[in-house]
Amino acid sequence: MKQFILGAVIACGLAAPAIADDALKAAIANPARTPANVARDPARHPYETLTFFGIKPNMTVVELSPGGGWYTEILGPYLRKDGKLIAAGVTPGSASENIRKAAARFQDKLNAVPASYDKVVLGAFEPSNNVFTYAPKGSADMVLTFRNIHNWIGNGDASLKALFASVYDTLKPGGVFGVVEHRLPAAMKQDAKASTGYVHEAYVIKLAESAGFKLAARSEINANPKDKADHEEGVWALPPTYANKDKDRAKYEAIGESDRMTLKFVKP
Repeated sequence: MKQFILGAVIACGLAAPAIADDALKAAIANPARTPANVARDPARHPYETLTFFGIKPNMTVVELSPGGGWYTEILGPYLRKDGKLIAAGVTPGSASENIRKAAARFQDKLNAVPASYDKVVLGAFEPSNNVFTYAPKGSADMVLTFRNIHNWIGNGDASLKALFASVYDTLKPGGVFGVVEHRLPAAMKQDAKASTGYVHEAYVIKLAESAGFKLAARSEINANPKDKADHEEGVWALPPTYANKDKDRAKYEAIGESDRMTLKFVKP
């Protein structure tokens, strides 16, 4: 269900006209992608989002906390020939057995389609354990995170600052930090652990700027004005999770996926 409107970009200065990225379109159309992931394209806008961040196929890109690999399925083949993708957050050598098992499952996913994912590198990234050794300093052109910051907030301010500092250090001068996150309306209170899954946009901007980043642009590509961020069970009440199961399911289906900020930061 395509319920979103592709929003305008609010940028610092005038944006150059976009040039079609056929390689990115081909990666999104890759038949190796999981059908359930493809079905969410109208809600997640992968082409528009990655184009807004300025991705190019020859970049070294870090994806923080890739989860089940929704964006990895696109980034892996896109960067395979001329670039490099580091999936940071699935640490094979972790001290945590659960993280090692998750890394093994993720590696199995990559191994199942070597023609698309054989060049993906796994990096050590464990915010809960303050492990941020996923890439050498000054080595990445772009670091991306999709809907993860709310998960990191509960680790505390010191961990968050160390995480954002690691992103800053990993990027080359001029490198881009791209952020997509569930957006809490400014008038609503955010609790200390972001337990609803929603985060104030101003809070994310402050975190990044405190680490040394400059806000280059923001976009409403992933906005959803139907989402008021006031649901029982938080953002997980919405599709595709439906945390409340059949309770008010039609209402949540009509809202669609969450309202999300899309922010582009640059390392000076």
